[in-house]
Amino acid sequence: MHKEIIIALRATVFTLVVTGLVYPLVTTGAAAVLFPSRAAGSLVTDEKNQVVGSELIGQGFASPAYFQSRPSAAGDNGWDAANSSGSNLGPTSKKLRDAVKDRVTKIRADNPDARGDVPAELVTQSASGLDPHLSLEAAVWQLPRVAKARNVTASRVAGLVDELTEGRDLGVFGEPRVNVLRLNLALDQRFGRPASPSSTQAGLEAAPQAPQPH
Repeated sequence: MHKEIIIALRATVFTLVVTGLVYPLVTTGAAAVLFPSRAAGSLVTDEKNQVVGSELIGQGFASPAYFQSRPSAAGDNGWDAANSSGSNLGPTSKKLRDAVKDRVTKIRADNPDARGDVPAELVTQSASGLDPHLSLEAAVWQLPRVAKARNVTASRVAGLVDELTEGRDLGVFGEPRVNVLRLNLALDQRFGRPASPSSTQAGLEAAPQAPQPH
């Protein structure tokens, strides 16, 4: 009996050391060497090399000169990386239907030159509340507003969207998409920041604060 207890304790200690110490250190070290950017959080920097966010975590943008992300239910004001969550409202929820109607009304008013129906992702919240990407449809739908706010042609903004479009993973999985934070940073780099200081997003001004949520 005593011998069996000793063996069990040794196995437990060995397992704890290997899986709780050795394995995490090895995988973390390998990730830091092989994928240093991703291991550090896929951080995004501006032209001043200041960290303005992560390409894995969505942010909110209020200025018409920037592409706007999906609505977010993460935290009190949305896009709270420490409080990822959805609205938990089902398709039969009147509260959800009313909220979507209100968002459709507002986004149409903010985008009077947009063509076609409002893409569903622009008026619905995801399960995480932190989606960093938009579909090409959702980005293109906002093109007229962004171009007008920056006083450039829509074709020039469309060209930038094309440049930053990410393809399907491994050529098969998912759909083409664009990272909203990287796209908005590229807008400032290509066309300059919006003329009005008040319209510039806080997260594009200085790290580590995120852009002012809408």
